[in-house]
Amino acid sequence: MDLDTAQVRAFVHAAEELHFGRAAGRLGITQQGLSKRISRLETLLGTQLFRRDGNGVRLTEAGRRFLPPARQALTAADAAVAAVTGPDRPLHVDVWGHLYAPMRSLAQIAGQAGELVPGHGRDLPSVTEALLRGDIDAAFGRIHPPLHPGLVHRLVRLEPVDAVLSAAHPLAAEAELRPDQLRGSVMWAPGTLDRLDFLHRFAERFDIPDRATSVNLGLAHFLTEVAQDPNRFSLLPADVPLPPVPGLRSVPLVNPTPLYAWSLLWRTGNGHPGLKSLTAACAEQARQRRWLEYDPARDWLPDPPGDASGALG
Repeated sequence: MDLDTAQVRAFVHAAEELHFGRAAGRLGITQQGLSKRISRLETLLGTQLFRRDGNGVRLTEAGRRFLPPARQALTAADAAVAAVTGPDRPLHVDVWGHLYAPMRSLAQIAGQAGELVPGHGRDLPSVTEALLRGDIDAAFGRIHPPLHPGLVHRLVRLEPVDAVLSAAHPLAAEAELRPDQLRGSVMWAPGTLDRLDFLHRFAERFDIPDRATSVNLGLAHFLTEVAQDPNRFSLLPADVPLPPVPGLRSVPLVNPTPLYAWSLLWRTGNGHPGLKSLTAACAEQARQRRWLEYDPARDWLPDPPGDASGALG
């Protein structure tokens, strides 16, 4: 009996999600396409793998028995492909959070990490799907829960965040600001806050009730909107190069200093040798540039690490 790996992969994803729609999304196919693959696999095996009823999707006893060896079969198939493509294949790395310029950090690592091919991810969900499909090897950006159990992440950098505001803002002349001093201002966000976890968590933590959203048409357009209103502010990592927008001020935040956490993300079981080189390069840059310094008495993180200094050890 010859198994079709595409059908087996559809089964494994559906078994992990227990939801055909989410499993289809991970594979980048329609729900109807996923159902057809599983139906053909069940016909080939001569048994039902899932039970579909009013309570959703559940594995049958046959499905539970089939799941562990099915995972092993996929691991072996992926290893076979990797053996043919060879260890010299470039590492495909995607990014998300483009407004905060994630390529700044990757550019400082790339020379030590071997050959990297950058991608063009838009947000964490789309990058997650690409990783799970095997379209890319790793990704770089800010993660937040819930994170798919099939992925591994490593904290790479904790970057101080500044307030950006109009030069006409009442606080624009300050050398530094506490986050709570922004309470009377309007937080300007490049999209709905339910999709911008860091800005949402900041607004909740420091009680910023006035929030407004725009459309993400790039950093220069976004900051121009901030500069045009003396009541607005937003947040940017301190090292992001500011475009030449007239009437804009960037002021460090202190007591506490918000930190934006950059992480490397990859799929469990990905054996590409470039991943080891990439994580080693990240660790070296973190050591040299003190990227992982964190003091809970001085800094604020939405999700404090248990031991930031050892995150790449």
